[in-house]
Amino acid sequence: MCLFASPFSTSLIMRLCTALPHRLSTPHISRVLMAYAARLSVYGFGEQQRLAAEFVKYILQRAEKAGKKVCEKAQKIIEEGMSRGSLTLKGFEMEVEMNGEKYKVKVIGGEAVEEDRDGRKLLRIRITAEVGRVEGEHIVDRVVREYTITYGRYGKHNAAVGRAYARTDVPGGREADAERFSALVEALTGKRPRVCRMKDGKIMIECYEGHLEGFARYAELANAIMKWLKETSRR
Repeated sequence: MCLFASPFSTSLIMRLCTALPHRLSTPHISRVLMAYAARLSVYGFGEQQRLAAEFVKYILQRAEKAGKKVCEKAQKIIEEGMSRGSLTLKGFEMEVEMNGEKYKVKVIGGEAVEEDRDGRKLLRIRITAEVGRVEGEHIVDRVVREYTITYGRYGKHNAAVGRAYARTDVPGGREADAERFSALVEALTGKRPRVCRMKDGKIMIECYEGHLEGFARYAELANAIMKWLKETSRR
């Protein structure tokens, strides 16, 4: 079974190779395509993997001819693509520090799925995890729940933004839930999300494309994330 929805065909590889010199300098479509090919060169199967590996080799050859700056950019994108799907959510554990408190994050599982809402493609990332505060050698205030982040494209730059809201029906209420949610995001992506306290008392947790790249390192999420980025890109 292929690891990505649309297999790399010979004709697609040739079209991409032809377009490559004009696209290496454009940020999104080239980045998505190159990362996509790099991932398949490692995690694809059979002919799909072989063609993707050939395309990655071709990218690097052309990039070298285009100069040091372009070559370094291509290598970075390919390395990022190869790292996608290299980890698993299930069993992931890490401690992070948030506002002077230490939190222990244990992930039970997760998934990413596309949804249509009023003609817009959204990406929902659902992660079930146990998050608790570390006090000495003990973990206290443990909470197990499903954390959901909904990504969409917004603004004139078509930015990928993920949003979630802290819950009131959990121990400690919104403030404690926002802390646990932030700890989970930072543990998984290496980046702290933005926390917005609204006038109506709600607390919004906001993530960006950098967080999405971090989420894409996990096998349970990588395929859906890359597919959504590819389908929603304007370039």
